[in-house]
Amino acid sequence: MDIANPQFWIAVLQIIAIDIVLGGDNAVVIALACRRLPEKQRNLGIFWGVFGAIGLRVILIFFALSLLAIPFLKIIAALLLLWIGIKLLQPEPDSNGHQVDASTTLMGAIKTIIIADAVMSLDNVIAIAGAAKDSIGLVIFGLVVSVPIIVWGSKLVMKLMDRFPIVIVIGAGLLGWIAGDMSVTDAITREWVNANAAFLHWLVPAGGVLLVVVIGKWLAARTQAKMAPIVDLADDINKPLS
Repeated sequence: MDIANPQFWIAVLQIIAIDIVLGGDNAVVIALACRRLPEKQRNLGIFWGVFGAIGLRVILIFFALSLLAIPFLKIIAALLLLWIGIKLLQPEPDSNGHQVDASTTLMGAIKTIIIADAVMSLDNVIAIAGAAKDSIGLVIFGLVVSVPIIVWGSKLVMKLMDRFPIVIVIGAGLLGWIAGDMSVTDAITREWVNANAAFLHWLVPAGGVLLVVVIGKWLAARTQAKMAPIVDLADDINKPLS
């Protein structure tokens, strides 16, 4: 498509609009994945996480239509997304005063962002590919322009999470909702659900939210209960002798 053609710029605006609408999910994932990083590491985590996620999305564009036609693929992706949501609700590990390896933490955050974006992007790339009219150059251009939007959104969400911890629960629940929606729109389930049980389009996502929040909170409570005696023992040891 010629850059001087008005249709080119209309397509660019459409792609950016798609990323603004759909980028909220990505911003939540980035914020959740980077919230435990030291302040100096957060910008690196955001940058490399977004870089990897956008690169992966460009690759997925090539295979979008064929990927979504594979039975059970979205169901498998939904299960992975549920696992990520539950994992993000777990408490920070206690370092007991020892310095946490920043590079390991940073790589873990980047990996979480890329994996989550991969399973969340199967629907997104279809919309982007349609707006781009089969022009991969246009797709890449539109995605690059959208990066600052996603980065700004993730920083905003992180600030909210630092101030209001409930945002973490809401973000993890959002992943559960997306996972539930993906499971009922898989190639193997979509037609049956549309014909016989359309209510599952909201019931299953709602169930995904409950599943992530309930299991995530339950596991977090168990972890904290196991850690409590260790913390008490460490406090006793560190008490000054009278």
